[in-house]
Amino acid sequence: MSLPLAPSSASQEAPAGAPTASRGPAAAPAAGAALGLIGADADSAADPTPGITSGPAPDLAAGPTPGPTASPAPGSAGPPSLAASPAPGPAAGPMPAFLASPAEWRGPLLWLGSVVFTLALVFLPEGAAAVRVWNASTAYNHCWLVLPIALWLGWQRRFRLAGLRPAPDARLALLAIPPALAWLAAERLGIMEGRQFAALGLVEVAVLAILGRRVFRAFAAPLLYLVFLVPFGAFAVPALQLVTVKLIGFFLGLTDIPFYIDDLLIQIPAGDFLVAEACAGLRFLIAALAFGALYAAVMFRSPGRRLIVMLLALAVPILANGVRAFGIVWLGHHLGSAEAAAADHVIYGWLFFSAVILLLILAGLPFREDAAGPAPLPPAPPGPPAPPAAATTTAAIAGALLLVLALTAPALAYALQRGGRVAEQPLPLAALPGCAATADGPALDCDGARLSARLIAFPAGATWSAVAAGRLGGFASTDDDITFALPQPGIARWTARQSRGGEGVVASAIWVAGRPSGGGLGARLDQAQRSLGLRRGRPVLALVRLLPAPGGHPASAAERNLLVRLLESQGEAIARAAAAGSAAP
Repeated sequence: MSLPLAPSSASQEAPAGAPTASRGPAAAPAAGAALGLIGADADSAADPTPGITSGPAPDLAAGPTPGPTASPAPGSAGPPSLAASPAPGPAAGPMPAFLASPAEWRGPLLWLGSVVFTLALVFLPEGAAAVRVWNASTAYNHCWLVLPIALWLGWQRRFRLAGLRPAPDARLALLAIPPALAWLAAERLGIMEGRQFAALGLVEVAVLAILGRRVFRAFAAPLLYLVFLVPFGAFAVPALQLVTVKLIGFFLGLTDIPFYIDDLLIQIPAGDFLVAEACAGLRFLIAALAFGALYAAVMFRSPGRRLIVMLLALAVPILANGVRAFGIVWLGHHLGSAEAAAADHVIYGWLFFSAVILLLILAGLPFREDAAGPAPLPPAPPGPPAPPAAATTTAAIAGALLLVLALTAPALAYALQRGGRVAEQPLPLAALPGCAATADGPALDCDGARLSARLIAFPAGATWSAVAAGRLGGFASTDDDITFALPQPGIARWTARQSRGGEGVVASAIWVAGRPSGGGLGARLDQAQRSLGLRRGRPVLALVRLLPAPGGHPASAAERNLLVRLLESQGEAIARAAAAGSAAP
């Protein structure tokens, strides 16, 4: 079995008449090492196996090398001259002028590992929250693959280290200030995704400051790919639901199927279709963005083509999800049953999405640039490199400065915490037709289903993350839940979530300083100021929970109708109690 070899120096010819130089034994190891570095970048089309040579370089001073010889030209009196014969020449391809020794890498890498480990301990809540979302939401199950993919991208670029050496720069540690401030702002606003992005940004800054610009640029693709570890995008679900409804309505308008659209509900003669969170297409969109970033990093080199790939990864899944949802409605019309068409619609969606991604891959293959090799690295700074001891000292200064800046944000957040406790109060409910008060508490029994209500008053210094976590009231939410709004203008902004797994329905509304609050960015900013003592009042959360009857049909319309009846008859009384509690100092 033969192995592919790096380009051999014996294949190069010297110009006729060029002087030849003898190489002693001391030159052979250097030549062999040089051959091992030729074409050693994993992004190029050359064979990635480094350092395979056919043996030590021949010693020209010791005599001729066996091999084919040239015959003398007709009429010549002797053997051909050495000046006219092929001579070994230099190997083609770039070669680094200096190779960093292990001692140069040891100190900076140890400091980088120490800094990253410290950051992981400090921001452990952010990592734990991300892992919980990866496990709970099917939109983010692929996040478990992000770190292995990033490691693979780094391994593919390992040969770039041959021309690099660590160049710590303590000034770059000052770039930790923006992510530290962003983390503090996200903590006050109660935005976990913002905290996670900021913590990841601190890790990126640590690599940049401790290993240097050139190392960061050489491994920018795997480092930036780590952004997909953050389960972001949930805020876009309501907008994606509306876009999906619009696309379904557009495609239905091209057919002869009669339909009526009411918010997220689509009605056709065969039945009703509700565009739930699972139908919004977030799982397809996030997965497509992660795959598009990988495809762009591996197959393309020019920024323009990479940008086109990412734009397609953003637009195509949204359009494809609309086509998929329309197909389910169309199939329900022809089958005469909405339930039959909606069965296993998520599985059908993944098959459809896989086919769309395959078509995008095939469309991009004619424009691939992976054979062109990687973009050249920026030139090394002039002058001799710093000695290993100096590089280690600079790395230590950069790491220490970065940790001081990074740890300042959690320290400030801890100092801003204000005392207070969460107070919970059950609310009595008046009887509804067909319902009776229970004997064990202020709740209603409606043919086995149980209705209850309670108020949760948070301290004024609480951040919005505590309020948002309380909205579920112990409800194990999933992507398949049915969400709907129950607006009562001027009174409350009720939002409800119904479980498809038989956990019932929970409706929630928030009041702050005597007024109903929607929980958007404005409400978060308002509560952030209140947590700093700049405003009066406190947030109060009202929860109405319906537990289904044993043996009842999960996610039934009867559950939703019962909850709507309760809020229509008693929602105003619940709102008055919540508003009064939120206005208290």
